[in-house]
Amino acid sequence: MRALRQLLIIFCLSLVTASCYHEVAETPDAWVPTAEQMDSISFYTTHHYTHNYNFRVTADTLPLIVQHPSEFVSDMPIDTIKVRHGDILVVADIETLPRDTLDSVWVQVARDQATIGWIHESEMLTGVAPDNPISRFIDFFSDSHRLIMLAIVVLVAATYITWALSRRNAKIVHFNDIPSPYPTMLALLVAAAAVFYSTIQLYAPDSWRHYYYHPTLNPFAVPLHLEMFLFTVWALVLVAVAAFDDIRRQLSTSEALVYYLGLAGVCSIDYVVFSVSTLYYIGYPLLVVYAAFALWRYYTKSRPLYVCGHCGASLRHKGRCPRCGTENV
Repeated sequence: MRALRQLLIIFCLSLVTASCYHEVAETPDAWVPTAEQMDSISFYTTHHYTHNYNFRVTADTLPLIVQHPSEFVSDMPIDTIKVRHGDILVVADIETLPRDTLDSVWVQVARDQATIGWIHESEMLTGVAPDNPISRFIDFFSDSHRLIMLAIVVLVAATYITWALSRRNAKIVHFNDIPSPYPTMLALLVAAAAVFYSTIQLYAPDSWRHYYYHPTLNPFAVPLHLEMFLFTVWALVLVAVAAFDDIRRQLSTSEALVYYLGLAGVCSIDYVVFSVSTLYYIGYPLLVVYAAFALWRYYTKSRPLYVCGHCGASLRHKGRCPRCGTENV
């Protein structure tokens, strides 16, 4: 028995000793960037793009200088070629010419092997946009002229729709709403997203610019303030789907269509008003007032207090169910 115990102790000690051994793997030498690579990294950090980045031409035309930009700076004869609206350009090279007092940064872009040339960065950026769908979406909703026109159109259309719906006693969010929380939630989320969007542009323009050049829909891959904005956008999408389904179940097809139009008009007004007013710091107190008004209207006028005993539909008052016709007492 004693010998068996000694064998067990020796066996355990051998296992412990073997498990403690760790062979150190050979690691390659640390990567040391060259001066050119360091310049590229530094440029990417401040300008948010670098070599091989793709742009789409948004201007009617952009002139490119065929020769090296040093010849342009030295007032030598140069040739130019033009790229047109919709062309896709790739960044081939970037150079800094301190002697150029107009713009020291020059970018060489190429449409194809035969169409390649240099242009001032400042001139290029006014006529191009990142070539990805999210950046195009941002461009569409960020254009100031389009935003002003949209505000005017939305205001006129929403005023007419609200007047027409009130005369017909039709359902509309905030005023003659259906017993569902989703339309009110959707309108509040649109207002909150517009405030977040303008706040980021006000207080963190550089991070928004980087996001604009490298957009993502993953909220966990961006800084906290952008993460909150993306969570709001995703919540907006989910609530919009829930609102669409709830409206469809509670109203007839014609009534639902009219309600969809009214809800779209209210959300459009929210986006325009809050995105513009936040740039002048008015949007923050306005959001508090709007949220209080929307929640007050919902809890006092639209919140469902009963449920139909036959089909389970939400009811504001006892009586005949608008969905199945059952009398609830």
